[in-house]
Amino acid sequence: MDVLFLTSVIIIYLFVIGFLAYFGYKGTKTASDYLVAGRGINPYVMALSYGATFISTSAIVGFGGAAAVFGMGLLWLTFLNIFVGILIAFTVFGKRTRRMGLNLNAHTFPEFLGERYRSRFLQGASGFVIFIGMPLYASVVLMGGAKFIAEVLNIDYNTALFFFTSIIAIYVIMGGLKGVMYTDAFQGSVMFIGMLILLIITYTKLGGFITAHKELTNMAPIAIKIFGAKGHTGWTSFPVFGSQFWYILVTTIILGVGIGVLAQPQLVVRFMTIKSNRELNRAVLVGGIFIIVMTGVAFIVGSLSNVYFYHHPAFKTISIIAAHKRVDNIIPLYIKTAMPQWFTAIFMVTLLSAAMSTLSSQFHAMGTSIGRDIYEKSFHGKGKPIFITQVGILVTILISLFMAWGLPLFFEGGTAIIARGTAIFFGLCAASFLPIYFGALFSRKITRLSAITGFVAGFVTSFIWIFFVHLKESQPLLLCKALFGVNSLAQGTIWTVVDPIVVALPVSIAATLVANLFGRPLPQDHVEKCFKGIS
Repeated sequence: MDVLFLTSVIIIYLFVIGFLAYFGYKGTKTASDYLVAGRGINPYVMALSYGATFISTSAIVGFGGAAAVFGMGLLWLTFLNIFVGILIAFTVFGKRTRRMGLNLNAHTFPEFLGERYRSRFLQGASGFVIFIGMPLYASVVLMGGAKFIAEVLNIDYNTALFFFTSIIAIYVIMGGLKGVMYTDAFQGSVMFIGMLILLIITYTKLGGFITAHKELTNMAPIAIKIFGAKGHTGWTSFPVFGSQFWYILVTTIILGVGIGVLAQPQLVVRFMTIKSNRELNRAVLVGGIFIIVMTGVAFIVGSLSNVYFYHHPAFKTISIIAAHKRVDNIIPLYIKTAMPQWFTAIFMVTLLSAAMSTLSSQFHAMGTSIGRDIYEKSFHGKGKPIFITQVGILVTILISLFMAWGLPLFFEGGTAIIARGTAIFFGLCAASFLPIYFGALFSRKITRLSAITGFVAGFVTSFIWIFFVHLKESQPLLLCKALFGVNSLAQGTIWTVVDPIVVALPVSIAATLVANLFGRPLPQDHVEKCFKGIS
């Protein structure tokens, strides 16, 4: 690779990021500016910020690598991302969240829940879940960016990880949510262009759209020979119903991420940055097109990488074997070997944008959980809330950095750590937050007891399933083995591959509904205040 060209591209990119972060910093005068960008963000900026936050290296590297294993069945996740994550999220949840958040003067997602249910406990507990859970998601996004940098530049992973994390830390701590959203919009634009170029070059290299997909379909016998025992039927067809691959693809990847997006704290807060519902309507089209390109291209290219590696004289095998059975290395290896050198530099910036846009929002959400929700609201801390938030951001960055360093050592090499870490956090948020978030927006009769019960039930069920049932986590975490002498309490059954969201979300919903029968209604004047201006 031309080092001078690569260096020039990255310097220009970092200069633009630095300028936008400084611009956000200069426009941040109040706590409202720092926490919700002053509630006056342009709809184009909001849509790109939402999409860029949603789509990270987890989608491109992690789920792109997963598509190389499972095939184009992952495109069902693209459908859910658009239908649930954009259309329903913006037009159904977003409008009510924006208005109710304004009525309650809420600046964070935990504060929104706490004020809606008049529960200091719920705000603090929600902030705590974000603080302990989101570093896992942030760490796998860090891993995706660092792995690509290390692979392309042939440098040590830990060096790439430290360099990458340091850049993000500087502009997130400095600029608040305004700086984050301005840089997100720019990064989203870079991501969009980079992924379109990747798709065009891939189809050109593989002989065109029809030839590429026909070749992939004809490789079905190879997939069946290698993965047939787990239910694989080929990269252009769905796994056998009820098989191990079917449960992983449907429950963990498609449902876990496709539904969990509705209750992502770092995404929900975006709705509070818009000044009217008209801006949200304008943002739907931009967000939908962005998600189609970002996830669709990643899943298609990931699947088609099998054709490339199988016909490449240096590999002559499928993607997962070419990458030495490391799912998270498939896309970096494909970019490094299949793409022209000039594009490798462009794609590095694309991947940096994907990671930095998501991480900046994650770190901001975690920091505000500490500064606003736990310190200021739950513990009644006084003075310098923005400073405490900035310290909180720094602490969560260090935790995420440590996890990104340790996870590759802790989990086995072939594990799709990036995709799995994303699915775990999305599922945890869905089980803990989605029923009570839905109730907050659409029910005037839901009670404080109902919200707290549903939240606790969802979180505890997810925790139990992750540590004691779902084999991909319970086995390496070792707690189940230490306490009960087995890797999973469901060992020998299909439940070991059923994702926690399939169990925890229904339990949370049931607990919320049952507890609502016994709870005391919230004061009528408070309810009317919450729903003021909401039809």
